[in-house]
Amino acid sequence: MDTMEARTTPIRVLMAKAGLDGHDRGVKVVARALRDAGMEVIYTGLHQTPEQVARAAVDEDVDAVGLSLLSGAHMVLFPRILDLLREEGAEDIILFGGGTIPDDDVRTLKEMGVAEVFTPGASLDSIVNWVRHNVGDRADGLMDDEAEDGDQGHERQRHE
Repeated sequence: MDTMEARTTPIRVLMAKAGLDGHDRGVKVVARALRDAGMEVIYTGLHQTPEQVARAAVDEDVDAVGLSLLSGAHMVLFPRILDLLREEGAEDIILFGGGTIPDDDVRTLKEMGVAEVFTPGASLDSIVNWVRHNVGDRADGLMDDEAEDGDQGHERQRHE
């Protein structure tokens, strides 16, 4: 059974542009593809600080954050957002992203905890399918845990 069919609620994804990067066409295209695939997508807009991105992710109770970076600041912004999510007790929010990021940095970011990094040329289908199969499955597990705890899945709690 397809993950989207198994879920009782859509996958919620926050799409963000952090830092000084002002190129937003790619993130808007990805956001639309995720929305068209049945996900709820919140777009933060340009020039967000890591603090704004992490706060919005927690406030919006998203399953994942998709970060788009073309500015070369990926080795600062991705780790900072990961740290802020951990500080908020929101390490269950999956951080993924994309941009012009060298292969060596992709490996390092994944070692730090970034779930996936898409580089130029990644297809929209590959991004949608990755989110559906990685974020959806993980979010379903959290909702199942809460139902067993008596929460009935009304509001997902952060697991520490």
